[in-house]
Amino acid sequence: MIDFVGKRKVFILLSLLLILSSLIFVFTKGFNLGVDFAGGTEFVISSNKEVSINEIRSILTSIKSEYATAKIAKLKNLNVEDSELFQYSVVLKESLSGSTALKEELIKTMKQKFAEKDITIDFLEFNDVSGYAAEEIKSYAWYAVIISLILLLAYITLRFKFSFGVGAILALAHDIIITMGFYSLFGIEINVAAVAAFLTLAGYSLNDTIVVYDKIRENMKKLRGKKNIEEIVNTSINEVIVRSLNTSITTFLVILPILIWGGKAIAPFAFGLAVGVVVGTYSSLYIASPIVIGWIKRSRVY
Repeated sequence: MIDFVGKRKVFILLSLLLILSSLIFVFTKGFNLGVDFAGGTEFVISSNKEVSINEIRSILTSIKSEYATAKIAKLKNLNVEDSELFQYSVVLKESLSGSTALKEELIKTMKQKFAEKDITIDFLEFNDVSGYAAEEIKSYAWYAVIISLILLLAYITLRFKFSFGVGAILALAHDIIITMGFYSLFGIEINVAAVAAFLTLAGYSLNDTIVVYDKIRENMKKLRGKKNIEEIVNTSINEVIVRSLNTSITTFLVILPILIWGGKAIAPFAFGLAVGVVVGTYSSLYIASPIVIGWIKRSRVY
């Protein structure tokens, strides 16, 4: 039998270091906010010939000097009717949603500039978000996360005890903060898809924690008076660890190909889930349960 509980102080210290590191990244490096949250214009172009990012930036700068700061990324190539098309994503800080003339001028000028180089381009997607709309989306995203946490705390408290609810929410906060740190560290875009990943992570992490808590509650009734709370929790974790690991590994193996080959649009969602599955499984075993032990021992309710 693995002694999970005996090493809980080591793992709690490790988690505190991870949380501290994540917060440092978040507050010093910040996030790579997508158009959804930062506002601006995002469009995808395809070309019949491969061009460099510097060429695209040079053409954008010749149209307007402010476009020199555009974020440009190469996407997966498209195969259409035995011919290969090269795709590029461009994000401008300026929103063109209020001016159809500016948008049409940008499209017309870019096509002309590329045509001079004997390159044909097409605009596949065009997404405009004003600063006001971005702030509104950001507010709704925060509301969604906060309301979800409140509902999860209420659910755990009703199903188990308040001590279990506190443990679950702290473990969930642990997962979200560390996952946010990874987003900041690797510069993964934070957009609506990333928020969806955080909410999915919350549900997944909670489900994993409930499996452990359910076994602890069952063993507390069965082993009361025979074992102390540390032994009961340790026994419970050992009884469910195989199931938890099998579920997590299976989920991770499904997410990994999506992260690698799914493309730019789904990457923020897949990245959040990939990190979240690992961190969520860890917290269910090493964070949520020790918190319950500490709470029960301090309240002397067992």
